[in-house]
Amino acid sequence: MPLDENVKKNWEKLQEKYNYPVDAMGRPIDPNDQETLKVWQEEGIDNFMQK
Repeated sequence: MPLDENVKKNWEKLQEKYNYPVDAMGRPIDPNDQETLKVWQEEGIDNFMQK
């Protein structure tokens, strides 16, 4: 199920500020949380990570 566009845009803006994966509320994603990391990658949020 795709993310709501507003949630995705907000998540992208938050991710631009960090050089590690964050969830849609700006908290670091636990490396063991494979479900959130999968959504993070499938939705392309990883492309917005600060480099």
